[in-house]
Amino acid sequence: MADDISDISSYYDNHVEMESNRLQRHQQERDITWRYFDKYLPPRGNILEIGSATGAYTIPLAKKGYNITAVDLSPKNVEACQKRVAEAGLENKVKCVCADGRDLSPVKQRNFDVVLLMGPLYHLVEQKDREKAVLEAYRRLKLGGLIFSAFVSRYGIWGNLMTTLPLLIERQEDLRSVMKEGKDAVVPAGGFRGYFATTREIAPLHEKAGFKTLVLAGVEPANTVADGAYAGLEGERKQQWLDLLFAISTEPSLIGACDHLLYIGAKEGK
Repeated sequence: MADDISDISSYYDNHVEMESNRLQRHQQERDITWRYFDKYLPPRGNILEIGSATGAYTIPLAKKGYNITAVDLSPKNVEACQKRVAEAGLENKVKCVCADGRDLSPVKQRNFDVVLLMGPLYHLVEQKDREKAVLEAYRRLKLGGLIFSAFVSRYGIWGNLMTTLPLLIERQEDLRSVMKEGKDAVVPAGGFRGYFATTREIAPLHEKAGFKTLVLAGVEPANTVADGAYAGLEGERKQQWLDLLFAISTEPSLIGACDHLLYIGAKEGK
């Protein structure tokens, strides 16, 4: 029986505004991800964005000229994304779809240049479901097409949680479960049911589907405790720090200590 992830849809339905502002709060993640987009995306093409949320990447990518099929599990996120697309006058560049990343049957196109899988793998706690989501993405890419997949790191989250939710340390059963299995033992009603990945599992997950690994990076090399300091930088000084952070984002000794991980792979023939 498939895992019921309606609670995840409900979680995002109830946190639309928070999701809209998330990347403004986490600018290291946003800016380093954009550096990888700028380096690896083709100059034009069709992008399937799975986990588009309210359009933080959708809108600027469409403004750059890409055609986007934006998919999200949360109906309210889809509604918010559609509203932003309309406000930007991008209806001819973006199609918004409500669907589960494990079943992309509503998406008929099979020759996308790029898939952005930038959210579902945060929440699919069953291995078979993560495999299914990656395979669904693979099937919709043309040969040579690229996938960008995002993960929450099992060993990089603790500094952020100690800062924002210090009482979590009292939930010892959950902490042991996260460390051993990558998921909470018990998730409170309305809470964040997440999957927390290790670096060693990410490339094999994609390679099993047929991808060739290009990059595995950590997108907060200074850790999220530095997000406030980074956000306060301006101009050339901010760009210089971003240059440094991007340069060290693939350093193996740092990757697993980041909150969020980014995988980039290419579809090989199969």
